[in-house]
Amino acid sequence: MRFFAATLTPLVLSFASPALAQSTDHSAHQQATPQAEEQVETPADPQATSAPDPHAGHSMTMPQATTPDPSAGHETPGMTTPPASSPDPHAGHDMPGMQMNWPGSVPESAAMPNIETSADNDGRPPEAPAPTAASEGPAHAADLFFDPAQMAAAREQLLAENGDIRTSVVIIDRLEATFGEGANGYVWDAQGWYGGDIHRFWWKSEGEGAIDGELETGEVEALYSRAFTPYFDFQAGVRQRYTPEADRTDLVVGVQGLAPYWFEVDVAAFLSNKGELSARAEAEYDLRLTQRLILQPRAEITLSAEDVPELAIGSGLTSAELGVRLRYEIRREFAPYVGIEWSSSFGDTRDYVEARGEDAEGARLVLGVRAWF
Repeated sequence: MRFFAATLTPLVLSFASPALAQSTDHSAHQQATPQAEEQVETPADPQATSAPDPHAGHSMTMPQATTPDPSAGHETPGMTTPPASSPDPHAGHDMPGMQMNWPGSVPESAAMPNIETSADNDGRPPEAPAPTAASEGPAHAADLFFDPAQMAAAREQLLAENGDIRTSVVIIDRLEATFGEGANGYVWDAQGWYGGDIHRFWWKSEGEGAIDGELETGEVEALYSRAFTPYFDFQAGVRQRYTPEADRTDLVVGVQGLAPYWFEVDVAAFLSNKGELSARAEAEYDLRLTQRLILQPRAEITLSAEDVPELAIGSGLTSAELGVRLRYEIRREFAPYVGIEWSSSFGDTRDYVEARGEDAEGARLVLGVRAWF
């Protein structure tokens, strides 16, 4: 027994000496830790039975910006921190499959994709012509795989549902009462259409009269309308006029649409069944003060190529109306308004009007409503 004890004792001491030395070394570090830091002890590994925890006594508290790192200068086995001035070991290495779009690293032709736009950009790459095979074969490639009769019916249905829709609208532009120095009156001005985007049937009606008197003028138009630009329609048809003195039936040719800067214009020429040639031009502009409050200036002039004493119309510029209306859209389809309008007759027409004892010029207050459905 003494022989075995003498033999095993040097072996045990030789294996235990590294652990003891390491424990002694870390204990020195523990004493060098600033006492201002909180000492947090790491619990010992439950699986370790004989060797002490090599990290026992190390502080886990992160040092503040002003406190020097107590672990500075200590090396962790297996981890090597390159110095700040050492070059990037990956600099200049090519990574297949990854392309970095640094300035100057991509050709100019590849940096600008050929995207279809309406802008005339000289910097776009040239566009190659379509291959000749694109213009060969049937007009409808689906007919090669499906019944051509069924495909033709489907195309007609698609056209009807997306490009040949029939719509209708009725617009009461002015339905108002007028209050002036001479007499109080009423005015109506309405129009509407039925049809598609290109071809439409268009009707118009307007007139005026005295509230306590008879109708002064009234007319109804029936027109064929065809769009010749996205914003303008050509119109042609007939007009039936009524006045206390005489009636007239006129042929109508005109243009109606939306001019640049959002001016709504309506210009028409009339040739009556008596051979009398006249014209009329109207213009309106909606100035939106708010989403519901709209200020609308309006102007209208009429001209005649000859004197028509029967209708109290002289040649040249016969009359003009200038007005402004402020409306409030309770709904987009219903808007009451208030405004003021000035009207005057000119030339021989002025003489005819004054000869009948009427005012040739004057201003009046208007109260009305604008609606559409």
